[in-house]
Amino acid sequence: MEIVRPQRKPPSGDAVPTLPLYRSAPPLEVRLEDFELYAMDRLRVLKGISDGLSRGKKPEEMEKLVTDLWKTHMRHPHAPDAANKDIISHFVLRLVYCRTEELRKWFLSNETALFRYRFLAQTPEAQRKLMAEFDLPYKAVSSTEFEGIKDKLSQVARLLGHSLPASDALFYKVPFEEVSELVAGRRVFIQKGYAYVAMNQVVSLVVTQFRSLQSKALILTNRKWTSTIREEEKDRLTPIVEALCTSYLGPDYSQPKEFSEVSIKDINQIAKSSFPLCMRHLFEKLREDHHLKHGGRMQLGLFLKGVGLKLEDALAFWKAEFSQKVGAERFDKEYAYSIRHNYGREGKRTDYTPYSCQKIISSTPGVGDHHGCPYRHFSEENLRAALCRMGVNSGAMEDVMEKVRNRHYQLACTITFEAIHGSSYDAGINHPNQYFTDSQKILKSKLHFGDVPSLKLM
Repeated sequence: MEIVRPQRKPPSGDAVPTLPLYRSAPPLEVRLEDFELYAMDRLRVLKGISDGLSRGKKPEEMEKLVTDLWKTHMRHPHAPDAANKDIISHFVLRLVYCRTEELRKWFLSNETALFRYRFLAQTPEAQRKLMAEFDLPYKAVSSTEFEGIKDKLSQVARLLGHSLPASDALFYKVPFEEVSELVAGRRVFIQKGYAYVAMNQVVSLVVTQFRSLQSKALILTNRKWTSTIREEEKDRLTPIVEALCTSYLGPDYSQPKEFSEVSIKDINQIAKSSFPLCMRHLFEKLREDHHLKHGGRMQLGLFLKGVGLKLEDALAFWKAEFSQKVGAERFDKEYAYSIRHNYGREGKRTDYTPYSCQKIISSTPGVGDHHGCPYRHFSEENLRAALCRMGVNSGAMEDVMEKVRNRHYQLACTITFEAIHGSSYDAGINHPNQYFTDSQKILKSKLHFGDVPSLKLM
């Protein structure tokens, strides 16, 4: 995969296709910072597509979503740079997502959806050229032939409730047996063994070809990654590549924003009202066992730091719990240092950030551990019980379980948020501290309007 190594730039006059098929990596020179930034921007697009598909958005909604995502994250004021960003970001993410079957499946699904909606947005001439690049055995209908059957095509369009074909509409002649579903549904005009298929109908055939191309490329890239790239680039690119698929792309929650201080006396109350399930489970286990293993202490401790628990209160909170099991002296010797370290008061004095959903989901809890994502790591029985305790109703419960079975864990958490707070949440949950902050916003709003007069907020 040549793109991961700096090479000579092509001459500025080289033409770059508006919708590349990514058959091979071009000899582009890539700065290391662009390597990562471009990939993260494309990842924002793919994750937005994944969320839209998971939420069951309609095709026209997806078309608008993809257009908006692309404009927001992938456009560049200089056209050649925008085209290069498109190509570079694809090949970087191909390298990132080639490494396991699960990663390949996710990337393939969302890159294919991205191609579908970008293809539909192309002009008829651009679509025709892309069809030719795949060398598909379908013949475009000439303008002369189109005029001869335009009335028949219009009749089919009326029956389907579609707009009538324009004079420059693009149709293809396809052997009728290759579009049996369209024939069975009487959605195409057939003449002399050929179905006259509109571009918006033939797009599925094009997308299938694109998916096949990318699927093979991912396997080949994985072989190259395993055999050479991973070792050769172990000090430069490998750490970036291995971290990108779990990168958090949202706001920084290393410091509390909306709610600048949480006191110990309020923590029980806000744990019940505004902690996401992963943190609520850790909090309950801490109160129950008066101890958490390292993974649990890190996940919960950094979250509490992010919601505004000051260092002095954090030390007091953890000491009060742990002392009941290990004693105050042992706590001071073995555990207090790591808490101060998380707050940047020991060691390298790094300001550590709370874990994102992606990092939590990708963790691997062992026996006796309580960290990780409950939507991924709980059994169905335990997850149902935990959601029931949170107050999730039966209808939302089934929606959550359906998302869990399809491995849409963050969407399952989003549905939980919506069920508990009684409001839609299109943004989607990407971070436990986002869950907390937006929960507090909603509860504070309800308190202001008198919906929950007994709730005390910070």
